[in-house]
Amino acid sequence: MKKNNDVLRKEVKEALKWEPLLHTNEIDVHVSEGAVNLEGTVDTYAQKKEAEHVVKKIPGVKDVVNNVKVDLFTSAIKSDKEITNLVTKALHENWAVPDHKIEVTVKDGWVTLKGILHWNFQRKAADNAIRYLNGVRGVIDKIKIEAEVKNEIKKELVEKALRRSWLLEVDNIKVRVDGKTIFLSGIVSSLFQKEEAEKIAWDTPGVWFVDNEILVEFD
Repeated sequence: MKKNNDVLRKEVKEALKWEPLLHTNEIDVHVSEGAVNLEGTVDTYAQKKEAEHVVKKIPGVKDVVNNVKVDLFTSAIKSDKEITNLVTKALHENWAVPDHKIEVTVKDGWVTLKGILHWNFQRKAADNAIRYLNGVRGVIDKIKIEAEVKNEIKKELVEKALRRSWLLEVDNIKVRVDGKTIFLSGIVSSLFQKEEAEKIAWDTPGVWFVDNEILVEFD
């Protein structure tokens, strides 16, 4: 049964309050036809990312727009130079991130990452490494993926990988491959499933880009 805006908004608010990392924060929630817009302020970038993660798991949510602002405590504010040093150190210490291929710049607490990596999981690992650092207000990801593997991407292998996930109803997902790009379309019942399909597609050897056009329909 499709949830109306008021019911979904209430569930989102309850889920945010239930999360220990967020229960002391006041996050404004607006819902329109399954699309959730988050506003308000939190104390850290980690809390902002966690709010988005929590909402994406709620049945009936089709999309999340995270407009939450990070309002740091005075004690947590650091100079851009200090943050640059912290980010550089965090990337260097993360085994999954080839930090020598990433350029880091910081302005007003916002971290911009540029460079070329071979796998999407490396890009995700870079963001995760920064998430809990003091002073960070947000991350602008400009990293590009250019796989080392030169083999042709086969549609059948992507479909087989999707079938291995118990989370997905693969009969409702369509795969198309054009060069180094994988296109996903079809219908799933949750935003979490949509992102799971995209993650699996990104794990395909040789992929440079994933175009995820899957629709979320909650009945």
